[in-house]
Amino acid sequence: FSLGHGAFYAVGAYTAGILMDKLNVPYWATIPAAAIVCFIVGYLFGLPALKLEGHYLALATFALALAVPQILKYKWLEGLTGGVQGIVLMKPEVPFGLPLSEDQWLYYFCLLVMIVLFWGAANLLNSRSGRAMMAIRDQYMAADTMGIDTALYKTVTFGISAAYTGIAGALSACAIAFVAPDSFGIFLSIKFLIGLVVGGIGSLLGSVLGGIFYVLVDNSAQSLTQFIRNDLGLPFDLSAYTVFGVLLIAIIYLMPMGIAGGLYMAYRKLRGARA
Repeated sequence: FSLGHGAFYAVGAYTAGILMDKLNVPYWATIPAAAIVCFIVGYLFGLPALKLEGHYLALATFALALAVPQILKYKWLEGLTGGVQGIVLMKPEVPFGLPLSEDQWLYYFCLLVMIVLFWGAANLLNSRSGRAMMAIRDQYMAADTMGIDTALYKTVTFGISAAYTGIAGALSACAIAFVAPDSFGIFLSIKFLIGLVVGGIGSLLGSVLGGIFYVLVDNSAQSLTQFIRNDLGLPFDLSAYTVFGVLLIAIIYLMPMGIAGGLYMAYRKLRGARA
């Protein structure tokens, strides 16, 4: 597993931010650009990481997540990145005269991008390359024995994963209209990992459910704190990380395979009961 995808998220966000701020590139054109840049970065990072497995790979990606925000603050990059102050952007305008607000349009635009990416990932998994990737994941030695180029597939898979994360970062830059190094700390990568574990590792549906979980918890933690302190009169100040931790423990205990795995098991039991 990776603890460094917050770095690729930052690279994607800054790619979009720099292109829009410095070159006046349309926001929609920054999405494929961020994907390409992050794929290259992920692929190049994956090459030396080929010999690393398990905890060692996690530590390497953890170091990447720590390093990228600091690199973005360097003085010799301030002309592009804006240094510590970051880059302030303009929110995309609603096209075609649609009766939507800017936030509503961005919501539907992001939803469309998500559907396209989900469709692409589903088709990839059902292809020959996808089956090779799953074979490497499940039985590395057996896949290598069968003649699968494990080194190539591992680096390409890491690159694709980075590209997807970079697209998310670019969409975030468009939606928030601001990018700064401190927005992409290590806790961002940890949140991604939590969402993945909660949703269900190895499941496309799980990745979507994990993303929904991440957004809902992040947005509702403050409201929950206010409810506990003001309405219940309890002296508790819950952060999003506290709520993440409690829910993560509960979900892992009740559904070890994540929400998607739990739903699948419930479906199988229901189907078996009907049969």
